[in-house]
Amino acid sequence: MEGKSKLGLLFFSLTAIFLSHSTALEHQTLVLNPLPNPPTLSWLESLSETVQPDPTTSTDPNTLSVQLHHLDALSLNKTPSQLFNLRLQRDAVRVKTLSFIAAAAASPNRTARGGRVPVRGFSSSVVSGLAQGSGEYFTRLGVGTPPKYVYMVLDTGSDVVWLQCAPCKRCYSQTDPVFDPRKSGTFSTIPCGSPLCRKLDSPGCKARKTCLYQVSYGDGSFTFGDFSTETLTFRGTKVGRVALGCGHDNEGLFVGAAGLLGLGRGKLSFPTQTGVRFNKKFSYCLVDRSASSKPSSVVFGDSAVSRTARFTPLLANPKLDTFYYVELIGISVGGTRVRGITASLFKLDPAGNGGVILDSGTSVTRLTRVAYNSLRDAFRAGTSGLKRAPEFSLFDTCFDLSGKSEVKVPTVVLHFRNADVSLPATNYLIPVDSSGSFCFAFAGTMGGLSIIGNIQQQGFRVVYDLASSRVGFAPRGCA
Repeated sequence: MEGKSKLGLLFFSLTAIFLSHSTALEHQTLVLNPLPNPPTLSWLESLSETVQPDPTTSTDPNTLSVQLHHLDALSLNKTPSQLFNLRLQRDAVRVKTLSFIAAAAASPNRTARGGRVPVRGFSSSVVSGLAQGSGEYFTRLGVGTPPKYVYMVLDTGSDVVWLQCAPCKRCYSQTDPVFDPRKSGTFSTIPCGSPLCRKLDSPGCKARKTCLYQVSYGDGSFTFGDFSTETLTFRGTKVGRVALGCGHDNEGLFVGAAGLLGLGRGKLSFPTQTGVRFNKKFSYCLVDRSASSKPSSVVFGDSAVSRTARFTPLLANPKLDTFYYVELIGISVGGTRVRGITASLFKLDPAGNGGVILDSGTSVTRLTRVAYNSLRDAFRAGTSGLKRAPEFSLFDTCFDLSGKSEVKVPTVVLHFRNADVSLPATNYLIPVDSSGSFCFAFAGTMGGLSIIGNIQQQGFRVVYDLASSRVGFAPRGCA
């Protein structure tokens, strides 16, 4: 009997050791920073009408680098909590619109090529650019000759470049004077039958001579005007003959930027138009404003490709060429693959349904509901020692971390095809108020489209190598 009891005790001990090792989670430390204060525009305010090339950037004509700032800098007299709540409101509009675009493109009854919905008989695209400020990052660039400097939102979720133009039939309020093409020596309208005009999904014509465009938004906002070519100047570097919309009728809930620089994959996006010069390569790094004073930036050209980036192939949606689709095959929490999260949950089918896109204008990553529930449950299990807090807005997993300076949280890794992306803790547990509440920065969606948002992209240099049809992630890429 004594031998049996010793064997039983040994078996119990080994089982306990095995279980303790098999359930041990990988953790990392989260330093708790509050909601960031509103950013300033000091770097923009110093720019005059005669901006010179930045001596700290490359003089290579085939490389272009500019600073980016968050849209919060255009929202004056707001507290950190107000700015965060406005960001979540914009985010909801953004996700709804991107999901609508994808669903419309996949619909067998779509009313226009590429899933675009005609307005006034034609439309260049349905995007989520400036409506409700859903493009989250902007830069300052010159338009025309001599260049007139304006703020432009950069958006990976749309293609057409456009800005407000005088004379205005209707123009919303913007920070700078409205661009007047009559005072530019390089502005040129585009003939109706030209190849450029035909690249619009459903172009219009003015007096059967010049090309017209219209961009419509999910909330009813739109911009309408002349499709034209013009010179753009980025911190002294000139890019000629960029096809853009010169909007004379711009209606809706817009923010103070003058227009939008489309960075999508479509035929009329800025990266596609400038592909010969910049080799169809660009990258950006978006800083965590609560932890860094460095500016965000975007680079075009071969130097945009980081040596430390891990690449995953871009997938093609035959129904929609604008979005950047990637293959997400799993997610790990605490060093262990989450059961229930498989590649099939994110599959892009031949009809254009489902899939996962990278988007600079969405803040919070959205996952299909089944995948999100599995991820959330795994994260909750790994944070059982933290004090829970009530739900906040779209976040259903929140913690009361008041009085603490740092906490240990399980690691989170996104597994893309050929690329594992290990997220810093600040990219998935974020402050949501001024009283110490932090929430898990993912959310579920009832639609088929999953979106990797900019909170999860913070601190990485995200490389879009369209020439090789791949996208890469370089950690600590904002230096």
